[in-house]
Amino acid sequence: MTIVLMTGIQSALNPAGVQAEKIARLWDLFFWVSAVVYVLVMIFLLAALLRRRPEIVPNATSPRVRAAVSIATGLTVLTLFALLTASIFTGRSLSDVPERAIQIGVTGKQWWWHIEYDDTDKSKRITTANEITIPVGMPVTVHLQTSDVIHSFWVPNLHGKRDLIPGRRLTWTFSADRPGVYRGQCAEFCGYQHAKMALWINALPAAEYASWLEASRKSSKIPSTPEERKGQEVFMSSPCPLCHTIGGTEAAGKTGPDLTHFASRRSIGAASVPNRREFLAHWIVDAQHFKPGSLMPSMTLEPGQLEPLVVYLESLR
Repeated sequence: MTIVLMTGIQSALNPAGVQAEKIARLWDLFFWVSAVVYVLVMIFLLAALLRRRPEIVPNATSPRVRAAVSIATGLTVLTLFALLTASIFTGRSLSDVPERAIQIGVTGKQWWWHIEYDDTDKSKRITTANEITIPVGMPVTVHLQTSDVIHSFWVPNLHGKRDLIPGRRLTWTFSADRPGVYRGQCAEFCGYQHAKMALWINALPAAEYASWLEASRKSSKIPSTPEERKGQEVFMSSPCPLCHTIGGTEAAGKTGPDLTHFASRRSIGAASVPNRREFLAHWIVDAQHFKPGSLMPSMTLEPGQLEPLVVYLESLR
């Protein structure tokens, strides 16, 4: 099967939020200062090579040499101190947490992301996987933790890296200044399928985000066609409910991703493959082909069961 690459913006040099903009400015400062220092060193080195005469050995104790060394040392210290100061001030500004922010819990697993939108009303909490949807211009605070090994949460267009340490709960606050789809990635080697542990940040205008929020709080779509109903029967009679949850049904597994609105996601298996019919069918019967070592087992289905199961899962929007 041909794998279709999924594209999304992923570049620390293309900031789309306040935090990423500050990091990008700091990077620019370090880059240009380093470039200037490098060019100056090369100029002085070349000048020394061209002007030095073999028979003349400079006296290291001469006032001229001592003055040159002192000036170079002083400039080096001042440059390093300036860069250190800029780094400290940037780090402090990134640690500010706004009082009013959307609260989202993110748990890193091998190898996918469990996402939960917090709310004082438990009936309004949203659980999903591998995709975070946010409104443009609104601060978002992500509470990070891991259920197994060390992971690292990184969406370069929106913020820097944040490590997920077992036993610790960390925060990561960001905002998006413009609509778009931004790709994130686990940036800490976490096992065999580390490279296939990506996620998406969907930044929507306020009105679209409100519509998404309302739709996501609803239970799963009730099957409306005979094929969808048969697909639901196949799902419920298989081992799937032992690992997956579908709101509004008896499926309440917690090992794998919540599938209540599965069809609205852009990818399968933490951006392993696109969420399209042909990939979904192959994922169900042989997920290990796409993501060896994952906890998703290969499914053995009777003839005529795969198609309605796929149709049912595609209806979960």
